[in-house]
Amino acid sequence: MLSLYRAALPALGAAVLFGASTPFAKQLVGSGAAFASPFLIAGLLYLGSGIGLTLMRLVRDKGWKSSGMPAREWPWLMGAIGFGGVIGPVLLMVGLEHTTAASASLFLNLESVLTAVLAWMVFREHTDRRIVLGMLLIVAGGAVLAWPTDASSISGSAMGPLALVLACLAWAIDNNLTRKVSASDALFVAGSKGMVAGCVNTGLAFTLGAAWPTAGVLSSALLIGFLGYGLSLVLFVLALRGLGTARTGAYFSTAPFVGAALSVAVFGEPTGALFWLAAALMATGVGLHLTEKHGHSHEHLAMHHVHAHRHDAHHQHLHDFDWDGVEPHTHAHQHTPLQHQHPHYPDIHHQHSHG
Repeated sequence: MLSLYRAALPALGAAVLFGASTPFAKQLVGSGAAFASPFLIAGLLYLGSGIGLTLMRLVRDKGWKSSGMPAREWPWLMGAIGFGGVIGPVLLMVGLEHTTAASASLFLNLESVLTAVLAWMVFREHTDRRIVLGMLLIVAGGAVLAWPTDASSISGSAMGPLALVLACLAWAIDNNLTRKVSASDALFVAGSKGMVAGCVNTGLAFTLGAAWPTAGVLSSALLIGFLGYGLSLVLFVLALRGLGTARTGAYFSTAPFVGAALSVAVFGEPTGALFWLAAALMATGVGLHLTEKHGHSHEHLAMHHVHAHRHDAHHQHLHDFDWDGVEPHTHAHQHTPLQHQHPHYPDIHHQHSHG
């Protein structure tokens, strides 16, 4: 069983990588006429993710190997790819065409809220007032960071905000569906989403008349996509495995602050009172999450799945193959019914109801 701090690290790492990619991706917007198409931007970033993670998987496995994903998980993965890799980006592009960047940033903070609401109301993930308050503080920090300082920056038709809200809903559904497959190979899950989203959005861009970018711009976009979308998503999947959907989404909501901080440090953008207010709100919210304590007597039902694990209190099983003693290791294993008490979080082994 991972401690909360170890479980939180992948979520914060995902936020750092994704947040850091934003200011660099913005530099591509003005790199040439080819990037007048927002679909091409999204497509190349996702392609960088899919291609990079697929190559990593080939190197790791020394060739092509089956994903090993159980048949029952494929519908969840396909649903996640459809909502998060196809529907969400398309709605985002529509929304950006009909609203300002500042307004879009405010609306995109809805993703973590909708993710948590779906996790709690639809997928019955456990929460408490401390976690709700922490999430609200983190989201409030993101809203403060993106709040327009000029009233004239809030403009556009109703279509823009509606499309952005629907994009956030699509990604919220994606996050909750991805949790259902988070025990499977994170490289495969994230790489599949990147390849599909990249092909769809790049195809849309060329269909709509986008021109092919220069080699320098292309390589930059693929690299940013690999780091900020690919490796970030791998860490996000690992965080879902250890923290559950709502808590992972809350930690990931710190990404706007990471992007803003990097813009200040690297590109010399000025800071103001709103920047430091956002930092204080987010730090307080993350602190509430890191100091969460949740423990009670609970029952584990029989379960059969595959994921990287150590032989802790939840993994006391025999092997039907020669094991070299190296941990963590991955193989299909059976969990027998177990009842015990210890601090825990809504990870892949603790999805029980609460009285």
